[in-house]
Amino acid sequence: MIGFLKKINWMTLLIPIVSVILGLLCGAVIMLIIGYNPLLAYQSIVESIFLQPYYGGETIRAMIPLVLAGLAVAFAFRTGLFNIGVEGQLMVGWLASVACAIIFGHLPRVLLLPMSIIAGGAAGALWGYIPGLLKAKFKVHEVISTIMMNYIALYTTAYIIKNFLYHEGERTPTIPASASLASNFLANLTQGSRLHWGFIVVIIAVIAMWYILWKTTKGYELRAVGFSPDASKYAGMNVSRNIVLSLTISGIFAGLGGAMEGLGTYQYMTINSAFTGIGFNGIAVALLGLNSPIGVVFAGALFAGLQTGGLTMQSVAGVPVELIQIIIALIIFFVGSSYVIKWAIERLSRKGHKK
Repeated sequence: MIGFLKKINWMTLLIPIVSVILGLLCGAVIMLIIGYNPLLAYQSIVESIFLQPYYGGETIRAMIPLVLAGLAVAFAFRTGLFNIGVEGQLMVGWLASVACAIIFGHLPRVLLLPMSIIAGGAAGALWGYIPGLLKAKFKVHEVISTIMMNYIALYTTAYIIKNFLYHEGERTPTIPASASLASNFLANLTQGSRLHWGFIVVIIAVIAMWYILWKTTKGYELRAVGFSPDASKYAGMNVSRNIVLSLTISGIFAGLGGAMEGLGTYQYMTINSAFTGIGFNGIAVALLGLNSPIGVVFAGALFAGLQTGGLTMQSVAGVPVELIQIIIALIIFFVGSSYVIKWAIERLSRKGHKK
């Protein structure tokens, strides 16, 4: 039995690795067909991330919101829910953190910075709480409600900025330095990148997700409700309350992702006419990371590395940067086709044993 479980775990771990390899191979084939050198393209990505401090810093910076968005999706999925509203939760968290920093800009850094971060998480929590309540009380499917909440977030944030926090350039004013996560030390260390202290928040969030789900009684309840609501109800658990709590906590992670963009990368928020895409990419990050905290970190690193390294791929190898999005889409496609990959691996394994 133990050997069987080990086999299942190994197979589960192998699928995303194979998916990444297949995605990169298909990307290489596409480059060859178009007339580009895939070896030079991939070499430029690796060299820029690991040998050029600027691109290394930008990769970590891009990881920060991606990992938090991935944690939001993964947390909900671990409790049997599919949170498609991470994009909207991230946007309201972004605006709330920036607004808090501007409104209370007179406060000292020791108060203002944590207040602004908490405001971002709280706004995301509210945006997760609403579909959680609709699911628990009125049986509204969370996929539908969270998608709708994305659009409400998009236009609500634009309205608030335009009418209450407008600054020249279709954006909010810049936040005060006392609320900023930016760091001259990190910028100098990475030759001028936008890397900021938000990576500390990511580390705390990763540990928090692991601890809540696997080291607390409430985490066990949340996972049990996700696995079997009927059995959990029979065991005396409050299913409705746990559904609301799950999406609320998921929203906190997403809201923190927005706060990291507002307080760290940009220092303001623009009036968006379209989604940022970070929340939707978080779904792919969670999928590739097998909905585990550590897996989400590695998947976020891969996606951020491809996105950042794609800029050097264009300048060095001449490959259009849009091809990176095709490679990412291929990786997600192969992860989604995990059944076929598992079947192929098992078939090859049986042939190897016969020989």
